[in-house]
Formats: sequence, structure tokens, C-alpha cells
Amino acid sequence: MKPQTIINKRGFWNFTAGGAGRRLIFLFLFCLTISVTAQEEDADEIIRVETELVPFEVTVTDRDGKPVRGLEAKDFKLYEDGVERPIDFFEAIKKEDGRPLSIVFALDVSGSVTREELTRLRDALRIFIQKLADYDSYFALMTFGMEVKTLQSFTNRPDRLEKSFEKLFREQDGLSTHAYDAVDDAIRLLRKKSPSAVRDKIPKRAVILITDGFPVGDVVSPKTVVERANDAETTVYSILLPSFSRLQRDKKPLLTPLEASGLLEKTGGRAFYATQKSFEPLFKSLAEEITSSYVLAFYPKLDARRDGRFRRVRIETPKNLQIKQNRNGYENKPSNQ
Repeated sequence: MKPQTIINKRGFWNFTAGGAGRRLIFLFLFCLTISVTAQEEDADEIIRVETELVPFEVTVTDRDGKPVRGLEAKDFKLYEDGVERPIDFFEAIKKEDGRPLSIVFALDVSGSVTREELTRLRDALRIFIQKLADYDSYFALMTFGMEVKTLQSFTNRPDRLEKSFEKLFREQDGLSTHAYDAVDDAIRLLRKKSPSAVRDKIPKRAVILITDGFPVGDVVSPKTVVERANDAETTVYSILLPSFSRLQRDKKPLLTPLEASGLLEKTGGRAFYATQKSFEPLFKSLAEEITSSYVLAFYPKLDARRDGRFRRVRIETPKNLQIKQNRNGYENKPSNQ
């Protein structure tokens, strides 16, 4: 069945899940079936149009690295293989009538992480979750060391999250640090278990990796994780713990293997360095960045929708701002029809 978007005469989008079942359901995702019943829309004439919108998530910062909010579609330009294309869909994350959030915390519990650090992380996570609760957010908690465990699948209930935090102190797990495996499992959890829609909107997906930045013993490669994150429209952020947030003479942090892998940069995320005893300011900055992103989408030309080619996409803002994309292009599978 061909993908369809349903619009009523008043110009509102109407959604119910169908077709692909548990697969990503999004206003702009291609290869998706969306349907509504006649009973739900008996007052409006329904117009059906085919859609294969290609989405990109972007974060914009100023010269000081502070997130920029309040931008509109007219503030961006989008280029496909160097040719400017119209922006057909645009939305920001905001508390009221904006996109909600689905976030997985992946927490390093290997031998390099101290009990004191776990205690301070737990306290900072509580405040972080409270700050994002107004965005209709859902959270999941995973730990990793020699193996990856899910302590709590997606929930918006504080009591369940609180119980999962208390389990952290029983989870210390050897000397290996399977960070890439943890992100890979988190992406899989987002695909299978995160809410498909909240208030008829699909959440922004993110993995917050809390570790020392030195992965050890992973089975999956960073390249594979990047590909799967891009395919699942997931941004990966990292919090690097203070014991390993080394500063150079110019006060800039030393690059860790995790950062050098490109996992953060190529998914639109970045590293936050915990160089102080309190984690709360760091989590506050992370919350600001996560909630200040934008999604842009466009319709590919007909000959680009199923030709199997990778097409590079560049998004710019005409102001003197810095912009990050969650991926640098897209590839559609050739049609069998």
C-alpha cells in the first residue's frame, strides 16, 4: 500500500497508527500508512495525498555555544546534492503543542565508575527528568559494563523511575565498558518500546550515554551504530565523567575514543564534560540543547524516491549561527514495483 497523509478541509493533520505497526510513525516519515475512520471525520471532507517526506533534526547554537530557540522555517535553507529544495515541514520542540521526547539513559556501571559518582548522577538525573516532564517525555534506563541491561523500559511515571535508580548501586559490572553495544541496544529499545506517538506527535529520540569515554570490549562497531542511529532518527549525546575529563593546557578537554569514533557528531549530538563535582549544571545544559532542536523535512523529487542512491543534504541558517544535523543525507531503497 502506498503511503498516505490525510488532511481535512480545515488544514489540520489527522493521525492514527496503521500499516507498519510498531515501525516509526511520523508525519514526515516515508513508507508509512496513516488512516482515520469516517466516523472520526464525518464533519470534514477527507483529502488523501501521497507523501514521502524526508526528515532531518537540527540544533542551532550561537557563537558562545548556547542553543538558539524561536527560529522559523524561513530562517533555514536546505540543499539536496547542492540544489536548494523547499522545506515542506518544520517543527520545533516546545512545552506547549510541540514535539514530545523519548530518551534512553545508558549508564556506565563498570569498575571505573565510583559509588560517589553514581549517587551524584542519580540526583542529577532526577532533576533532569523533572525539568523535561512538561514536554510529555518518556524515559528508559539501561546500564552497561561487561553486559547491557535494561532496568526500566519507557515510562513517564516518577515512581517507576525512582525504583530503577535504586537498582544502580547493585549493577557494578566488571572492567569492560561496552559503550557502543549499549547505544545499539538503546536504539533497538527506542524502535521497539518507545511510544509511537504522544498527542498525535512522534517524539524526538535521543540516547544519553554516561561513561568515561573509553569503550572496551564492544561487539558492534561505531560505524554500524551510527548507521542504525541515523536510520532510527536518533541523536546520541554523551556525558563524560569527571575522572576522565582531562583538560589540556588550553583548557580544552582531551578527545576520548568515544568522541573520535564520530558517534556523537554523526548523529547530531555532542559530549558534555563533567569537570566539577556537581552534575546538575551539566544536565541543565544538556536539557537546554535537547529541547531547542528543530525538525525539517522535504519531499524528494520523484526520480530520487526509489533509485537507491545516497543523496547528500546540507542545511544552513543565513544568520551567524552554528548548525548541526543528525545525519548528512538519506538513501531510499529501490522500488520493486
